Amino acid sequence: MDSSLPPAEELVLVDRELARLDAHRAQLLARRDWLLRVLHPAVAAPAAWPVPTPPGTAAPQRPEASPRSTQNVLLTLGGVLLTVAALVFTLVSWGSMGIGGRASVLAVVTSAALLAPVALLRRGLVSTAESVGALGLVLTLLDAYALHRVALPDADGLTYAAAASAVLAAAWAGYGSALTRLRVPRPAAVVAAQLPLPLGVLAVGGGELSFAWAGLATGVLDLALVLALLSRGKLPGVRVTAGIGAAALGGWALLTGLFLSFAAPGRAAPLLVAVAAVLLLLAVRHAPTALASAAVAGLAAIAAAGGLLRAAVPGVWAVPGYALCGVVLAAVVWTVHGVRGRRGDESAPTAGSGSPRPRMSPTPPEAPSPAPAAVPAPPAPGRASVRDGLVAAGGGVLGLAAAWAVPPVAAGLLAPLVRTTGVWSGAHAERVLDGYPATAPLVLLLAAVALAVVPRLWARCGALALAWALLTALPVSLDLSYGVTVALQLVATAAMLAVAVRPAGAARGLVAATVPGPPAPGPPAPGAGGAPRAGVRPAEVLGWLAFACGLGSAGGAVGLALDTRGVTFGVLGVLVVLFGGVALLGEGARRLVASCGGVLAVGGLVAAGAAAAQPAPAVTGLVLLAVPAGTAAVGARLRRHPVALAVEGTGAAVGLCALGLAAERPALLALALALGGVVAAATAVRPERRRVASWAAAGLFLLATWVRLAVWEVTTPEAYTLPVTVPALVVGVLRRRRDPEASSWTAYGPGLAATLVPSLFAAWTDPQWARPLLLGIGTLVVTLLGARFRLQALLLLGGAALALDGLHELAPYVVQVVGALPRWLPPALAGLLLLAVGATYEQRLRDARRLRERLGRMR
Repeated sequence: MDSSLPPAEELVLVDRELARLDAHRAQLLARRDWLLRVLHPAVAAPAAWPVPTPPGTAAPQRPEASPRSTQNVLLTLGGVLLTVAALVFTLVSWGSMGIGGRASVLAVVTSAALLAPVALLRRGLVSTAESVGALGLVLTLLDAYALHRVALPDADGLTYAAAASAVLAAAWAGYGSALTRLRVPRPAAVVAAQLPLPLGVLAVGGGELSFAWAGLATGVLDLALVLALLSRGKLPGVRVTAGIGAAALGGWALLTGLFLSFAAPGRAAPLLVAVAAVLLLLAVRHAPTALASAAVAGLAAIAAAGGLLRAAVPGVWAVPGYALCGVVLAAVVWTVHGVRGRRGDESAPTAGSGSPRPRMSPTPPEAPSPAPAAVPAPPAPGRASVRDGLVAAGGGVLGLAAAWAVPPVAAGLLAPLVRTTGVWSGAHAERVLDGYPATAPLVLLLAAVALAVVPRLWARCGALALAWALLTALPVSLDLSYGVTVALQLVATAAMLAVAVRPAGAARGLVAATVPGPPAPGPPAPGAGGAPRAGVRPAEVLGWLAFACGLGSAGGAVGLALDTRGVTFGVLGVLVVLFGGVALLGEGARRLVASCGGVLAVGGLVAAGAAAAQPAPAVTGLVLLAVPAGTAAVGARLRRHPVALAVEGTGAAVGLCALGLAAERPALLALALALGGVVAAATAVRPERRRVASWAAAGLFLLATWVRLAVWEVTTPEAYTLPVTVPALVVGVLRRRRDPEASSWTAYGPGLAATLVPSLFAAWTDPQWARPLLLGIGTLVVTLLGARFRLQALLLLGGAALALDGLHELAPYVVQVVGALPRWLPPALAGLLLLAVGATYEQRLRDARRLRERLGRMR
């Protein structure tokens, strides 16, 4: 090609040459496809390159099954049919031939089936050889069966089966070793090798324990075969088959040992120890299964030791015995691993060096170089997995034992909260858990101590919770007296609240979870990386856990204290001191919650003191108003401190309870409402509480007025409400002049409500016409004024009162009309109304939005 042409002309020539080559390539591919179809008409070979399908021609259909899969299906089906035929011949048609004919047929067929794969393998027909070889293995089974029926009819069936399986296993293994390209014979030999020992034990009359030993021995042989082949990386089929056999027979031996450990622990212990030893060997030799194997080994060892211990002690000590075995196993493993780790650290090379430190330092004495910090050598993955598995087994057993000890804890925590006796009756509830072992607290103590030595947050949390559970369960488990039970509840409360105040002591020695952080500014220290950034705050977690436990014990102590009067005062006084201490010394949200708890305890003391004088409950409620008054004073002293809001809110809740107690005597209720209004009004003086407290004071004073009017049986409330309403409205007008931005609800709402609400109630019960008429005129005027001056409070209050007053006047007539109408007419009218509303729903929504916007623009 001439390269001296201009680029444009040269590009045209290149494109033409490429088009010609593409056309020639398409012709060659089409010719190749035709030649393949001629040479192999049954199966068309796939094209090496995609050939574009000409327009208008359908794409050729691809076969749904590959040639190899079709071949395998045919060979498998043929082998199965031949096997069925052999079985039918042996089991059904056997008796119609003589002894010579039988032997000749079996010998010829079996020999042909076993020898045919040799010739087939030479020709490269591996799949066919596999099928014929599998048929030959089945025929050897039939030969063994026929030999027993003809030549050895008097032989014991189990004994003969054991011997035959051993012979067949050896024969199949040799056959597979001779024809190494066959994949079936050697795994089949492994399957047959699983039977001789178990069948032999059954033949000699061995029991379930002997059968388990035989299975374990066979499983050990399987395991040895697996490990041997695994190191060489050969025969994956044999490895898988032997592994399945080892797992099945070893699992059977383990289950048998666990079952027998409850009935005959002395006989089961050696078997369990042997299973544990085998699993430990597997854990050491095979890293992928090290964790699971070590865990199961630990469970087997604990079951063996715990079974022996259970047989030597009374029944109530059975669970503590298993828990002790689990703790001992975990402690021993952890200690041994720690010693080995320290020895490894001493002999490990220092950081940054590739060999152990030499005996003499090459650095001159006058210029010593700082030695780098030694880095502990991490444990080998296999050893760490073995350690973790054994420790997990011990921890799991200990966890199950701790779960067994939970019922006394639940009884000690919840039983005092469900009263079965009267308050201050002097009678105590009966024992909840009769017959439950008294050793449950010992298990909790053991678990708490075991977790306390583990320097992890989860373990320390578990130890703290278990220590609290121990104090809670002791009275129930040991059936302690009432006084001791209350004392233990208070001790548990004090201990947990003390930890909540200073949780750093409980978190001492923990290994904090850290993540790498950005490097610190300045030159880095030798051997130091990025500055760690804490991912968890252990002290905070422990503090909240202890605080929750303390609250639970406090509730239980109060429930118990209600049995007698003196104990009630004592417990509530102690709780006031404890919660007060947390409120003074604690931090964060725990301080706020403790402040609320202290207020509730004070309220309980006040209520108990009032109830001790045996007055009516209404008088007790009146005395209880001292609590919100006191919390308001405390809040005024603390001002904007976060504790102030919590204390005042809790005091307000106590005040609501006081109003509920006073409700049975309306006269005292009116007084209580007035006193509450005074407290709220005093609180409203403070700027930070003015908005809420002013509304509360107005509402309480208004309710007190209404209740007092009801007590005096006043039928004309306007005589008492109008003198309050008029000054209130005047004050509202003056405020609006000084502050035009003030809301109409603040300026006029209380004054209007003071008259409109009592008058509305009176109008609904007044049979005369004068009051409803005057009320309607008054509410109409208020509504019109609200619309004229765009005042939301006047418009809504006046409109609502006017509507309710009008409804009262129309109610008798509506009732008469409804009674005169047919019964089907109201549902029909309701349906029509719904249809009409649905038809104009969008317009109504638009009108409602406009009305809301207009109201929103009002003051």
